[in-house]
Amino acid sequence: MQAGDMMEVLQQRLMEVQSRIERAAKKSGRSSQDITLLAVSKTVDNATVAQAYDLGIRDFGENRVQEFASKIHSLPQARWHIIGRLQTNKVKDVVGRAFLIHSVDRWSLAQEIDKRGQYMEVPVPVLLQVNISGEESKTGLQADEVENFLQSVGELNSLKVMGFMTIAVLSSEPEESRPIFQELVALKNKLGRKNFTNVELKYLSMGMSQDYEIAIEEGANIVRIGSALFI
Repeated sequence: MQAGDMMEVLQQRLMEVQSRIERAAKKSGRSSQDITLLAVSKTVDNATVAQAYDLGIRDFGENRVQEFASKIHSLPQARWHIIGRLQTNKVKDVVGRAFLIHSVDRWSLAQEIDKRGQYMEVPVPVLLQVNISGEESKTGLQADEVENFLQSVGELNSLKVMGFMTIAVLSSEPEESRPIFQELVALKNKLGRKNFTNVELKYLSMGMSQDYEIAIEEGANIVRIGSALFI
């Protein structure tokens, strides 16, 4: 496929996704402006990412730190997110460069991120990954571990918890994701009434290509879209 044809297909797909986001946001009493479309670019090359940026996408998510580093070098003006599991030995390559780290799933990682943030003298915004679905194949804190984790964040200096992320069960039926999203929203609402140091529960990153409309209806303000956008 020629570059011009690929651009046209990407534009059509983006318009469809934006239309669906707008409808879902309206259902939840919000504007589409309240929702961040995070383009999952882990399977696409730098040229396609540049095309997506030219079409107006500003936020991109990468699973692997090596690809993250390559893409951010190619398009530094975009906002780059880390959405995959982060190893502690890769923290140094991410802190100060990622707009948001979505996948903090253990205390040792939080400590390493904070240590690097202090060294660089920069705040580091993160999301806690919560394993609402309970699947053993998924990483993340259990829901009943989150409050104690947030209390401990007060001991840190640079790390700032900005909200939660979860991954629903992969299914051909988007409605199966709704209870998972509802549970994360309930957790956010419950803990949002408490005062934790270095915590601002601003973001809910939930919903992917197969279920992002359900996620938005339930309160997501970041949706991670890959296959619905990119060929």
